[in-house]
Amino acid sequence: MCGIAGYICKKSIGIQDTSNIISMLKVQKHRGPDDSGIRAFDMCSGDSMEFGYDMTEEVKAHFNGVLGFNRLSILDLSSNGHQPMISPNGKVILSLNGEIYNAFDHTKELVEWGYAFKSSTDTEVALALYLRYGFEGMLNRLNGMFAIVVIDLSKKELYITRDRFGIKPMYYIDNGEVFGFSSELKSFKYLPNFKFELNHAKLDEYLLFRNNLNGTLYKNVEALLPGHYLTYSEKNGLSVTRFFNIDEYKRDNNSQEKIEGFGMKLESWLEKSVKSQLMSDVKLGCQLSGGIDSSLVTWLANRASSNGNFESVSIVFDNERFSEEKYINQVRDILNIEAHKFLLDSEYYLNNFEKATWHLESPINHPNTIGIYKLSQRAKEYVTVLLSGEGADEVFGGYQRFYDLNYPYHYLKVLREVKKGLKYPSGLMDYMDPSYRAIMATSFMNPQMAKEIMPDFNKEKAIYDRRALYNSVSGSIFDKQVKYEMQTYLPDLLVRQDKMSMAHSIENRVPFLDNNIVEKSFSIPEKYLLLRKSEEGNNANKYLLKKMTAKAFGNHFAFRDKMGFGIPIREFFLNHSFKEYLNDEILVSVRRRGLFNDAQFNKWISNIRSLRYAELEALWVVVSFEIWASIYLDGKRIND
Repeated sequence: MCGIAGYICKKSIGIQDTSNIISMLKVQKHRGPDDSGIRAFDMCSGDSMEFGYDMTEEVKAHFNGVLGFNRLSILDLSSNGHQPMISPNGKVILSLNGEIYNAFDHTKELVEWGYAFKSSTDTEVALALYLRYGFEGMLNRLNGMFAIVVIDLSKKELYITRDRFGIKPMYYIDNGEVFGFSSELKSFKYLPNFKFELNHAKLDEYLLFRNNLNGTLYKNVEALLPGHYLTYSEKNGLSVTRFFNIDEYKRDNNSQEKIEGFGMKLESWLEKSVKSQLMSDVKLGCQLSGGIDSSLVTWLANRASSNGNFESVSIVFDNERFSEEKYINQVRDILNIEAHKFLLDSEYYLNNFEKATWHLESPINHPNTIGIYKLSQRAKEYVTVLLSGEGADEVFGGYQRFYDLNYPYHYLKVLREVKKGLKYPSGLMDYMDPSYRAIMATSFMNPQMAKEIMPDFNKEKAIYDRRALYNSVSGSIFDKQVKYEMQTYLPDLLVRQDKMSMAHSIENRVPFLDNNIVEKSFSIPEKYLLLRKSEEGNNANKYLLKKMTAKAFGNHFAFRDKMGFGIPIREFFLNHSFKEYLNDEILVSVRRRGLFNDAQFNKWISNIRSLRYAELEALWVVVSFEIWASIYLDGKRIND
């Protein structure tokens, strides 16, 4: 788990010194505090040279590009794992952020081919695979989470890729003067002719969904999409190619195998995935919320770990309505592991809101993001690598909406309005469109509320890209939703995990998103994934995973209602210091910026105690946006 930054000068002047790349690396040093490397290169001559990180050096030879790397040492802690890594003939330069879990399955064939390994890193395996099979051949053999940069000086091409599901981030800019790329956006401010500016075209979508499907909230800054790679050359410029498409998976609904058989298979798949993700030369633990998914991962990881002494880290609250501490304690006691629990209160929340935003580089869309920030901060005292349960709900249809979308509740809603003698409101009639229902299932605000916040809000503009994506995937209502959310809702959660954990040099791994698990999940008939059956007398989504969890922790633990990682946000907003902050800074910022309805915002913060849940969420959206804007658009300095 590391950080990548680099750029290519598009004008003949080339790289004059290493000051820019050193600044780009230093601002994201938290991603890799153990080592840093810089290599300048020239795409025309094919020459390259390594430079030091500790002080700026003049670059006397002609180089038009530079690649920098910050390393968090996980495998092979020696200097043999130094990056950027270079091929034996000096013509291929590679940097890898992430982990390749099946890397060492390939070493034997590569040695037999004639490659002589100098390290025991997965990075060098990726390099050897590239030399043996080319870029797409390498990609097709990788199972893991990664962002990879390859510079092939013989071909005079640069490749950048991101893993299938977007676990690792990667961004790029092309402003006419430089082509730049980085694991974190904040590095771009050290490039010539660059300034952070708001992309107003993305604001409607942000209001409705709290994130953006394509691109970012910044003008002229792109996020490389999951499952894609970018090719850049001076001759052909920039192009983006898709190497993985989840729509290629088709659900096998004709299987006659009983549900018990799939339960055993699923446990075997997940057990194998967890075991493969325990590879590390540093200490590992689990991010334990007390929910089904993280508890299941903790059980399997503890069972598979060599010493059987796995540790967990958790966030808890004083307010029992939001805390799953009793379930965390059950996991601790049954597995006999050491459980580290950290209290999240309103004071910490306020004091770290801006710091967490600086690290996230976008408005904090989910209030529990600051909980993950604190969890990672404290986890560093005990471990360097964490396994989490992220991705299970998207892969296996665990959210309630996956069930609801398969049943005609929208018709009942319309009929109720008709019975009242009301004229069809346009917003209500939209729900007759299945694609609209599916898209809005992951919205955090209704269009009417968005209109109250921003009078010129445009609903069609907000959903345009998402509707196109939804209509491009195939299958049943359930499968379309799985494929849609894997490309929209999930990547945003994964980037949040990455940036909050890497803010404190913690690597976060997600066993549910192993390539094989996602592929094999489509062999499970839809009827088994939508089955709502409980051993406790209540309906229960995600039956197969809950049945597996019950083996370790009992039926009552496994078949309780889903709680999620909630935050007592009303309680936090009512804190005296927080209320002062909202009035003295955020309200002033809203009025000055002029994007949102400041009268409505003022009304909300004056009546926090009586706000409806939808209003409270809308208030959150405005607050988090203004904090982000003050840092990245206005230049407010943050002491991290």
